[in-house]
Amino acid sequence: MASLAGLAEALRTEQAFRQEAALLAAGIPASFLLAPDYFRRGELIACLLAVLAVELLNTAIEKLCDRTTPQIDPVIKAIKDMGSAAVFCALCMAGIVWIGAAIERFA
Repeated sequence: MASLAGLAEALRTEQAFRQEAALLAAGIPASFLLAPDYFRRGELIACLLAVLAVELLNTAIEKLCDRTTPQIDPVIKAIKDMGSAAVFCALCMAGIVWIGAAIERFA
C-alpha cells in the first residue's frame, strides 16, 4: 500500500508527474495504433513507465534534499540537477522509442 500512497502523493503534489502520467494514459491506447504486436506495445508502454519511475526517484531526492536544509547549498543543487538530468535522459529514451515506432508504422 505504500506504493499506492507514493503514487497518490506524486499525483497530488507534482505537476511534472501529472503531465507524465497523462502521457502514459494517452500512450496506452496510442500504442495499439502504432505497434503491430504485443511485444512492441509493451516496449512503448514500458518506456513511459520508466519515465514515471525516474520522475518519482527524482522527486524523492529533491524532497529529501529540501528536508535536510532550507539553505541554498551548491552540492545539493548539483544533486538536484543530476536528478533532473536523469529525467531528461528517460524522456529522450521514450521519445526515441516512440519516434522509431511511428517511423516504422508510417514509413
